[in-house]
Amino acid sequence: MAADNLPTEFDVVILGTGLTESVIAAACSRVGQRVLHVDRRNYYAGNWASFTFNGLLAWIEEYKEQQKAADSDEGWREKLEEGEEPLLLNQIDTSLSNLQVICYASEEPEEEEEVTTPVARPTPQIPDTATEERPGKSQAPPTGETQAPPTQKNGTQSEPPPAEERDTPNEATPTEEKDTPSQDTTNEGTETIETQGEAQPEGSQEEVDPEQQAEGEGEGPQEEQTTPTEGDTAQSQEPSPAEAKKKKITLAKILKEGRRFNIDLVSKLLYSRGSLVNLLIKSNVSRYAEFKNVSRILTYRNGKVEQVPCSRADVFGSKQLTVVEKRMLMKFLTFCLDYEQHPEEYLDFTERSFWEFLQTKKLTENLQHFVLHSIAMVPPGARTGEGLRATQHFLRCLGRYGNTPFLFPLYGMGEIPQCFCRMCAVFGGIYCLRHSVQCLVLDKESGRCKAVIDTCGQRISCNHFVVEEGYIREEHRRGVAYRQISRAVLITDRSLLPSESEQQISLVTVPPLQGGPAVQVIELCSSSMTCMPGTFLVHLTCPSTGTAQEDLAPVVSRLFAEPASDGEDQGEVDSEKPTLLWALYYNMRDSTAVDRSGYSLPSNVYLCTGPDPALGSDHAISQAESVFQQLLPDEEFCPPAPNPEDIVYDGEAPQGEGAGFGEPAQPERGEGDGGEEEQKAESEQDSEGPQTDVAEHNPTPAPPAEE
Repeated sequence: MAADNLPTEFDVVILGTGLTESVIAAACSRVGQRVLHVDRRNYYAGNWASFTFNGLLAWIEEYKEQQKAADSDEGWREKLEEGEEPLLLNQIDTSLSNLQVICYASEEPEEEEEVTTPVARPTPQIPDTATEERPGKSQAPPTGETQAPPTQKNGTQSEPPPAEERDTPNEATPTEEKDTPSQDTTNEGTETIETQGEAQPEGSQEEVDPEQQAEGEGEGPQEEQTTPTEGDTAQSQEPSPAEAKKKKITLAKILKEGRRFNIDLVSKLLYSRGSLVNLLIKSNVSRYAEFKNVSRILTYRNGKVEQVPCSRADVFGSKQLTVVEKRMLMKFLTFCLDYEQHPEEYLDFTERSFWEFLQTKKLTENLQHFVLHSIAMVPPGARTGEGLRATQHFLRCLGRYGNTPFLFPLYGMGEIPQCFCRMCAVFGGIYCLRHSVQCLVLDKESGRCKAVIDTCGQRISCNHFVVEEGYIREEHRRGVAYRQISRAVLITDRSLLPSESEQQISLVTVPPLQGGPAVQVIELCSSSMTCMPGTFLVHLTCPSTGTAQEDLAPVVSRLFAEPASDGEDQGEVDSEKPTLLWALYYNMRDSTAVDRSGYSLPSNVYLCTGPDPALGSDHAISQAESVFQQLLPDEEFCPPAPNPEDIVYDGEAPQGEGAGFGEPAQPERGEGDGGEEEQKAESEQDSEGPQTDVAEHNPTPAPPAEE
């Protein structure tokens, strides 16, 4: 189905494929609504997207060029009828600003780097057709087929194979990965979500061998996926730490391995008992993604990075704390876990800061720092109630899937919106990228939106319209004042806190420096499928007080070593700090604090804000549920998707209601006047076998069920 020949009527039209919009699309499609989901971009997830390194560079150039493009208003006038008026939408994205790229890695040709490499790398394995996509395919065609949106394995934004193909054993799915012994899967009743162990290299077959080489620990069943040459030499090719330090990573090397990177525009983690994880479990969308535990909580204190003991095992195993400090910390954390039962402990501080409250609890300065900045993760001026709730939430999330409260999706946060888009497509939603809406058609009498006119000039009727905030023009905003988020993305050569296993995902909290905001740092290793082996991908986020570089450069300079010039050897910069190879700074608009009353919109037009600076995604999920309840107040929000074997195909009767597939056999069985009842009973029994065969040989659009 071509984008210029879409159906002319839908129940819900959704513009933008960010997390909030994608959850709404999945929820509406799941309960039977006809959903059209479009985006002017050529990739899914909007400001929640993930890019390969090469894709990110191309996106930066495209973004800068589109700011110079003229916003066309023509092509819709002839579609208006009497008694109607248009509400024009933005065609240019202005949510990002102050983009600045700094390359620290040497730009010398890669051949020079290969000569100095002490260890030969294996020849990359040829990927299967389900995962190998050329950069040209990153622009998904604007079709309306009800096929699932793209995954980003291997780091590319590409159209995925139909769900029938995803059922083949060659595709890495949560079901197939469950059997790997190093994968940590936690079951709580019927609630399951799949997580990876620290040293388990996950993902498609193309990614397995390099990760095993980098980690030296991938000796599970995934060894079967290596080529014979690679399998024979996997252990011998593993570089020692000394050899790894000698390697010089050049820009040419990063560009060559660019498909191994999955760089998020917005950096977040999933609280193991947060609203997003609960929704993934409830809706069965978790089957579309894989996750890895965040293995360390770190903090920056007294000029160095330290590990924060937060679980019981960490506290009693910590060498940083004295025996007295361990008892004090455990006593306080136990109190926070059910602080509502002891109101006498905190009622006098409800109007005072959490920092003042901590000072009265006989905690050492060391412990106060850990609790405030790395466990509660609230600013010093936060009220006591806010700090206690944040601490309690942190503690309740411990132990569900690992030793920290957090999960990270393999291949980046950009996978999560696509998972919900996939669910929407499975239940009949239609998707079109590089396709937008020029204007809304409003009824002058009622003031409601009755249709939209897309960029192909087609008029499409709808009952409800959901739109990303960035599409709203300035004339429809009533003095809205936005906040900004400062972001930085870094590629470094080693971890902030080296350990025996380099395959660590770490959360680092940097307290406010010189009166600025606290900075959240997420360091990702190569086994998270977000960077190439031998490098780390680091995300920095904080509320803006100036440009992103002004806000974050002081933190970057404290944590990382910056080469002075291209000729300076990476090993000579600062042996105590990781060396910067590449950096991107930008500001992202934060519209989450703006109320709907700040916009002049029809009553059946619903606004979705972009990402917020918080570590989790609770705001996006809460907003999605709120919009859904306004759209369909009598429907359940994201009910569980049925298992493939439970779906009855069109034209087939449920078991026990008719012969179904076994009908052709009836004439041979019933040739007499008195055999109708016996013939019917036998045909019902015969229908069970063929129906099972149909389910086996004609997979449903849904992904494989969890085993």
